[in-house]
Amino acid sequence: MESCKIEVVVVSGLSGAGKTVALRALEDIGYFCIDNLPITLIDPFLSTVKNEEDIKRIGIGVDIREKFFLSDAYNILSALKSRYKMEILFLEAEKDVMVRRYKETRRPHPMLPLNKSMSMEAAIEEERACLSVIRDASDKIIDTSNYTPHQLRHLIISTHGNVVLNQGLNITVISFGYKFSAPQDIDLLFDVRFLPNPYFIPELKPLKGTDAAVSDFVLKRDETREFLARMTSLLDFLIPYYKREGRTYLVIGIGCTGGRHRSPAIVEEIANHVKLQHGIAPNIIHRDMDL
Repeated sequence: MESCKIEVVVVSGLSGAGKTVALRALEDIGYFCIDNLPITLIDPFLSTVKNEEDIKRIGIGVDIREKFFLSDAYNILSALKSRYKMEILFLEAEKDVMVRRYKETRRPHPMLPLNKSMSMEAAIEEERACLSVIRDASDKIIDTSNYTPHQLRHLIISTHGNVVLNQGLNITVISFGYKFSAPQDIDLLFDVRFLPNPYFIPELKPLKGTDAAVSDFVLKRDETREFLARMTSLLDFLIPYYKREGRTYLVIGIGCTGGRHRSPAIVEEIANHVKLQHGIAPNIIHRDMDL
């Protein structure tokens, strides 16, 4: 490997999927970030800055504006990954979500000026096809359909804020509500809607799963204890093998109906177990708890 002094995160994906949010999040945690860099210039750029003492982590944005440089993107990125500590993140979202985002912001899609008769839906699919070569080379694909910009920023910061690429296992535990749909980038998914719902207890309904009264209601039930025993046993079995295989990230999703009561309580308990049992402090995201 040419240099072990710098870590590189290449952020690409569909326009409107959150690339700018991701790059700004990386910048906020100390990455030197540059956007819209042609793929053919990444190597010269890294060669220039790799020995700079003040630059240890770099974020690079690549998108459809570099369409003329995409034809050999897979080979270029693969070669770079063999020489640097590099991770490629690809952000995408469902087509109807992308259309809604563009309508809300009233920004033109970058493909539309090339073909003014093209519909927004067609432009999105055309961009998806053009960027497929980068998606194929990516290490992690994040579907941002169900993330607000704040939640996406939190996810990027939590997974990259204190991680050395390709070293150790970073675990994120997410609570969510199925009524708002499940996140798309989950590795292990658990449904806790079988547990009694505090939503139907008048004094507990306005509270959150992180409040002691709700947590006690959920965690002290026999079925919850058995579920947690079985789930933590599974995690205790899996985590050492994930680490042995060199996994960098593990995302665990816990879902209930609204994501406000049961799943946050379970997430807090699971995160605490992982920290105590495996010495890994998980990143916790309560996606829908404050909705």
